[in-house]
Amino acid sequence: MTIIGKAMQDAMNEQINKEFFSSYLYLSMAAYFEDKNLTGFAHWMRLQADEEREHAMKFYEFILDRGGRVQLKAIDAPATEWKSNLEVAEQVAEHEAMVTESINALYELALREKDYPAQTMLQWFISEQVEEEKNAADLVAKLRLIEERGTAVLMLDHRLSKRGGEEAESEEE
Repeated sequence: MTIIGKAMQDAMNEQINKEFFSSYLYLSMAAYFEDKNLTGFAHWMRLQADEEREHAMKFYEFILDRGGRVQLKAIDAPATEWKSNLEVAEQVAEHEAMVTESINALYELALREKDYPAQTMLQWFISEQVEEEKNAADLVAKLRLIEERGTAVLMLDHRLSKRGGEEAESEEE
């Protein structure tokens, strides 16, 4: 069995922590929206939290599959209050940009280490981050539009609540 290099193992263990923090942050945002009775926004954030947990587990499994050792670290407490829905969305967009930088740095390490399996695995994350940043930017843009026009928050909330559901799929057809 090929053993993962120490530098890559350490960096991926750090990424696991970042992905779990992302999940924790997005779950905190979901709780914030629940408190505001914006269940669609909360639903969207819960799905984001679930995705981030899945991302952490992809790194977890990859390290184990390569004969490495997973070392979990403490997860920082996320924010719990925001000034507005727009501020939450802007923080999501900023956070996703930071995650993208982290994934790119991992890929650069994989290139330097000539770790071809890591390069292949990280390609999936690079593509995923394009989607994550686009979704966050779209939400920010829509909330800014709503703020300018002063209407439609509940309509957007309803649409967000349908993410991943059958109704969303039938709307796209």
